[in-house]
Amino acid sequence: MKMRKARTRALAHPLLRPSSLRVWAIAALFLGLTTSGCNLTNSNSDSSSAADAPEVVATSTILADLTEQIGESEIQLTSILEPGADPHVYEPVPADTVALERADLILYNGYNLEPGLIRLTNSAGVEAKKVAVGEVAPSLEVEGQSTPDPHVWGDVQNVILMVNAIRDALIEVSESDRPTFEQNAADLVAELERLDTWIAEQIATIPPDNRRLVTTHDAFQYYARAYSLNVIGTLIGISTEEQPSAQTVQRLVESVRETGVPTIFAETTINPALIQTVAEEAEVDLSPQQLYSDSIGAPGGDGDSYVKMMVSNTRAIVEALGGTYTPFE
Repeated sequence: MKMRKARTRALAHPLLRPSSLRVWAIAALFLGLTTSGCNLTNSNSDSSSAADAPEVVATSTILADLTEQIGESEIQLTSILEPGADPHVYEPVPADTVALERADLILYNGYNLEPGLIRLTNSAGVEAKKVAVGEVAPSLEVEGQSTPDPHVWGDVQNVILMVNAIRDALIEVSESDRPTFEQNAADLVAELERLDTWIAEQIATIPPDNRRLVTTHDAFQYYARAYSLNVIGTLIGISTEEQPSAQTVQRLVESVRETGVPTIFAETTINPALIQTVAEEAEVDLSPQQLYSDSIGAPGGDGDSYVKMMVSNTRAIVEALGGTYTPFE
């Protein structure tokens, strides 16, 4: 049986270009111009044998990627979000309700990463087994935030825990496929162990005074803590629903100037206009390579899987901050 892939339906959102607008004016526009999510659903019109496979729904592209590698053709997988979509602000559409109500298993990140989808998942009509995969990892409590930091995948050791949780959940809904799930999960864990070691080795090549990270939103605390970086500031907190004030922007500009960080970073799921303004005001570089924060990249790109997005992020950080990059094997 061959797994039926999700069909994508993309929405067009033009990006702002950096300009000479005053910081307060750009900040006022920032929230409304972030990149929105889109809906993906799978087709159920082909092979009749597909009815024997459990229907699994993943709410994020990262979870969908991990689940596809573990489940392969033994499951029918639907990924709600498309690559590049922002789970923080995604608003469910009717097709999402249909997918969730048909599911045997729903895998979601938890820690309020995808609030709209979590509310829908917990609604009365959804009876599938539900697993908050990200919540198997130890959380970071963020001062001033009502929920823990949901960006647990920044630490590869956390993703190993997530892979094991996905494996166990798949076994529960399809015990006959246990050998496949266990072998695939073991292979993936072995690759993740190599990735974890490789990232630490790459970051260690950055001069100590440059091991400082500035990004658009606070999505890299797990990564920074796991691999010995210091997040010195972000425009917004852990949710992209927030809107930065002019004062926040100015404080970040001053922090960048004071610490002497050579390069700051935009993210693929958030409009880069405001972080570009911070770079210009602080007179530092903005990395040409955006970081993958809440989503993997488009198919065929350099970040179209969890492993590849972490490799891409690490390369961008190492090269921008003065380290020496060695390709991941």
